[in-house]
Amino acid sequence: MSGSIETPEGGNKRIALLIALLALTLAFSEIGGKNAEQEAVAKNIEASNLWAFFQAKTIRGTTVRTATEALEVELAGVTDEAARQRLTKRIESWKQTVARYDSEPETNEGRKELAARAKAAEAQRDIAAARDDKFDIASGLIQIAIVISSAAIITGVGLLAATGGLLGLAGIALMALAQFAPTALF
Repeated sequence: MSGSIETPEGGNKRIALLIALLALTLAFSEIGGKNAEQEAVAKNIEASNLWAFFQAKTIRGTTVRTATEALEVELAGVTDEAARQRLTKRIESWKQTVARYDSEPETNEGRKELAARAKAAEAQRDIAAARDDKFDIASGLIQIAIVISSAAIITGVGLLAATGGLLGLAGIALMALAQFAPTALF
């Protein structure tokens, strides 16, 4: 014997295989976490851009609405029929513009549609963030499992390998939650 404590029936080989599987699982968990993190950032940017567009539409609408109201006041003092018709036509055009700023289903760029799109992007961001959190915890559990399993080889204590295996299973369960039910538990 070379001084290492060998567990019965090639236990070190099984523990080494467990560690290899845990390392593979860790790689998948890290990839899943990185993808979720990137998606959360992308959806946050998308939501921010949509809310900025929403604010721009609000400012434009307020400006046009104010101009319309001023023109309506001016219209009251105009006696020339041709000028009244021009002003009335302009007022109606501006009112249509304000209405289009509020809702424009054809382009999906009215305030109403922009707010819905921004809220949807925020919801997707929150799901991706929850997914990332679970992948992070799963990665931590799997890393601890690898360390504990490695200690089992050095010490020959089989209970450490079993503990490492259970922690690895817990990490895998969290990975499954992250992928299929990211908002479950916490």
